[in-house]
Amino acid sequence: MVAVAATATLLATGGRGAGQASAPATSALSWAGLVGSRPQVATGGRVIVLLRTPSLAQRVAAAGGTADAGRERAWTGAALAAQKALISRLAAEGVTVRPDYSFSRVLDGFSTAAGGSAVALLERDPAVAGVYPVRIAYPASVSTQVLARADFGPGSGHRPGIRLAGADGRGVTIALLDTGVDAAVPYLRGRVRDGIDIVGGDAGALADANPASPSELERHGTEMAGLLVGGGGPSGLAGVAGGATVLPIRVAGWQPDGRGGRAVYARSDELIAGLDRAVDPNDDGDARDAARVALVPLAEPFAGFPDGPEARAVAGALALDTLVVAPAGNDGAAGAGYGDVSGPGGAPAALTVGATDTRPRIAQARLDVRSGLATLFAGTLPLAGAVAPPARLNLEIARPRGSSFFSPRGVSLVSGRAAFAAAGLSPLASAERAVTAGASAVLLDRPLPAGGLGLDESAPVPVVSLPSGVARALRTRLDAGATATVALGSAAAAANSDAGRVASFSSTGLAYDGRVKPDLVAPGVGLATSDPGADADGSPRFVTVNGSSAAAAVVAGAAALLAQARPALQAAELGGLLAGTARALPDDPVTAQGAGLVDVGAAAAGRLAAVPATLALGRGGETSFTLTNLSGRDLPVTLAIRRQDHGTAAARFSLDPARAVLRPGASIAVRLRAHAEPGAAPIEGVVVARVHGAGAIRVPWAIAPVARGPLLGAVSLAPAAFAASDTRPALLTVDAGRVLAGAAAEIRPLARLDVVLYRASGERIGLLARIRDVLPGRIELGLTGRDPTGRRLPPGRYVLRVVATSVDGSRSTSRKARFTLR
Repeated sequence: MVAVAATATLLATGGRGAGQASAPATSALSWAGLVGSRPQVATGGRVIVLLRTPSLAQRVAAAGGTADAGRERAWTGAALAAQKALISRLAAEGVTVRPDYSFSRVLDGFSTAAGGSAVALLERDPAVAGVYPVRIAYPASVSTQVLARADFGPGSGHRPGIRLAGADGRGVTIALLDTGVDAAVPYLRGRVRDGIDIVGGDAGALADANPASPSELERHGTEMAGLLVGGGGPSGLAGVAGGATVLPIRVAGWQPDGRGGRAVYARSDELIAGLDRAVDPNDDGDARDAARVALVPLAEPFAGFPDGPEARAVAGALALDTLVVAPAGNDGAAGAGYGDVSGPGGAPAALTVGATDTRPRIAQARLDVRSGLATLFAGTLPLAGAVAPPARLNLEIARPRGSSFFSPRGVSLVSGRAAFAAAGLSPLASAERAVTAGASAVLLDRPLPAGGLGLDESAPVPVVSLPSGVARALRTRLDAGATATVALGSAAAAANSDAGRVASFSSTGLAYDGRVKPDLVAPGVGLATSDPGADADGSPRFVTVNGSSAAAAVVAGAAALLAQARPALQAAELGGLLAGTARALPDDPVTAQGAGLVDVGAAAAGRLAAVPATLALGRGGETSFTLTNLSGRDLPVTLAIRRQDHGTAAARFSLDPARAVLRPGASIAVRLRAHAEPGAAPIEGVVVARVHGAGAIRVPWAIAPVARGPLLGAVSLAPAAFAASDTRPALLTVDAGRVLAGAAAEIRPLARLDVVLYRASGERIGLLARIRDVLPGRIELGLTGRDPTGRRLPPGRYVLRVVATSVDGSRSTSRKARFTLR
């Protein structure tokens, strides 16, 4: 009924991670290069519709945080009734809406497959708060490596080392929103409840098999469950909170990909449906049985929007007293402004976790790189892959053509050689492509943590990441037509020089609202845990996992320990204590580590909590947080600002108040004002709230410059003259958002993309299309020749104005496209 209907679909706003968008022509860095080879998934035009009617969480928050069962059920019913009323109104206008999932507790809304006409109609409805694209989330693991029983020594099968005396999480339920879980694994010891299957609807939420390959079970949920509640493993291996109970909620699993096969992923509407059940496990509309902690070890690449439906759902769960723990993602260090934090980790209310490498020892190998008479490198380097060279290798170094390891005729360029490959932000995918092309070894062009890339056991090829300077020198030689060789020796154990640092794959902030993310970090490299199924002899299988999902599981287990030790704490206070008492890592920036490394012992003894746990300053300005006394006595508190950037950029700060005395259970609002000179370098630090003689908490902040330049690339309409047609629309193509390249990639998304129709005289006719939370990509919309109400436009000349608005709302870019309707 309206003039714009998506042809490449609204889901192009999901970026390549949603399997649709391509890079804008103005981008300095390819979007496909950012997201690598994650499975491409078509979401079928699905959107999430949010209503203005309050959800259960909003009603409970407005009531002071508590309500009886009757009121909660009535409020849940009211949200569902508002959805039914909207769907009935749409049906009266000839638009049929069939919800895939309906949400009423954490937010009020539903997901559905909708064409452009339905989306435009929904956006105009006064009951609708917004329409958002459905995105794709993937298990946030970099790699998994199978462990033999002999591998549980001090150099592998690493333990996170998180313990709290007198607590094991007993009595605490952790909702695990992931793939299915193999509850029969002995290591899980009956600590896994019957689950909820959002994806398949089967009882138990068990790990499902790939329909095309029944031996391939979903693994990630079982691995995360082992990190949470495992026990009785080899050499005393155990999870963080062995006494807790896991409630598996299967929101991810084997689902159709975009190529006719199957891939493991979750849709964002499935994730939200899982949170809606995590706060109401028995599905009776009363959320007083909500899980204490919800672990969502999934990542929507680069989609850490602060106000999208995922973020609102996380805030709703927190309002219903469920702490949501999410990974930062595994896309490496990003730019100083907007980073590469994934969704839902970018949600302000999520406790977002990055990964550290705490292994004391790693595998290293001797490496000699030569070109002609020049020695480019001679020394030892960590093995980035999990496979060690079987013996000394002497190989010619070959470089691919762009991202392809094959010639135009399909001949491998690297077969039997060492492939020199660009790691990009998906180094595992790059290494896998080289191995598939027949490489005998892989040399990646930037440093990575040792053992962080566990290639599949069927591809026993060593992977080494080169220092940046060596990689530049090698690239220069190869570009000039010179030959190069590498000699790679056998592996030996050595001290880990990266121990205690943030892993290079761990995503960094800032989040899109200028907030420091992650909130804190935890061990996430080489952690030993359970695997579904069993070995051929029937013995349990164990693996090591790498990724920010593993780190998030460690923090979720720590939250369960803290919840048992201090049961009176609310969910927001649990998160505030865990972040505020984290130990700062001296060699990593605030935007990579947040408050620092989780320290559950310090959290258990903590007397103050800050909410939110990290601050959003962006380019400067004003922000605030609430400081609460969690002890039973008066606390004199002194607050101070501590810069940690070691820079000289000029900035002014003020805190109000700087001193206070808090009564037991009392809270105060603390206001932070910051002003940085225009164009100043990034500035970061913490607010320290110190109790005399009783420790302190730290609240991270950062100020980063905002890159200037247009938010839109090319805008074109073809043909420019056409007749009105619902079946053969003209195609409007918009290159939206930006991907900036520098020392690291930086993503410039949009809060909103509007297409507004005008007459040639300048008279505004109305809004044709609105797309929210737009990641960089090419968006294609069909122009049918109808106005915003669905009526056919008379012949004549018209103007489309395409307006892109930045995420922080501070600026916009406008482009015009003119057309003639015949």
